[in-house]
Amino acid sequence: MQPAADSSVVNAMTVDVEDYFHVSAFEPYIGRDKWNELPCRVERNTDRILQIFADFEVRATFFTLGWVAERYPALIKRIVKAGHELACHGYSHVRVTQQTPEEFRDDVSRAKGLLEDIGGVPVLGYRAASYSIGSKNLWALEILEASGFRYSSSIYPVKHDLYGMPEAPRFSFRPCRSDGLLEIPVTTVELVGKKLPCGGGGYFRLLPYRISRWAIERVNRKDRQSCVFYFHPWEIDPDQPRQRGIDLKTRVRHYLNLSRTEGRLRRLLQDFRWNTMAHVFLSPHHTNTSQ
Repeated sequence: MQPAADSSVVNAMTVDVEDYFHVSAFEPYIGRDKWNELPCRVERNTDRILQIFADFEVRATFFTLGWVAERYPALIKRIVKAGHELACHGYSHVRVTQQTPEEFRDDVSRAKGLLEDIGGVPVLGYRAASYSIGSKNLWALEILEASGFRYSSSIYPVKHDLYGMPEAPRFSFRPCRSDGLLEIPVTTVELVGKKLPCGGGGYFRLLPYRISRWAIERVNRKDRQSCVFYFHPWEIDPDQPRQRGIDLKTRVRHYLNLSRTEGRLRRLLQDFRWNTMAHVFLSPHHTNTSQ
């Protein structure tokens, strides 16, 4: 199946493997002590994603919580067996802004070791919960490098109420040293001098598909850069349990257009070329690193 857009650029498709109750926006409403009591849907949803990727012969990177891997080791093995890249999303979705350096080091080491033991493959990549690495905690990148990670995708170069480092480069860069850890931001499109999100998540559900398609194609053609796209398993699950008593903003952000996500995702997989983060950014041919 041929992509409809610029086929000379390969983009990175990523999945943040977490369940609906793990999201940061639900922290005030769902205590961590309640997680084991809630119906889990992450395995069935991730299996659905594996089938969708198989339908389009796409390989992707699965940034996976250690919490999920510990409970569903067979799922981790299926991800690896299907040829996808296994990467780390921390152990239990604690934002880096809520951790000390020592706590962060312990968290990523625990999760990385768990994933590697179950998956039987090296884990090279890390993504912070809610893109929670920014200007005030760049020390985390040094810890990631010392922990054996080769790249991070934890800085979102936008202004957002929950995360963001607007002054960060739009494209991959090495924050520590010239041959050190590679930071690969989720993609933004530049319009009238402003960086606008176009790399997935809630924006993909909020805006019409044609806007996401236009933005990704613009980055591919105008900037000659590979895009990084992300979504979560719960975003293809409109039948997930609905949480009561949550505020309006959280309700809109989490539940808007869930029934449309899978259809849009299928169009996206058809319209562009996709591969794993490691293939796109760590391969010898990759040269589009910001200075």
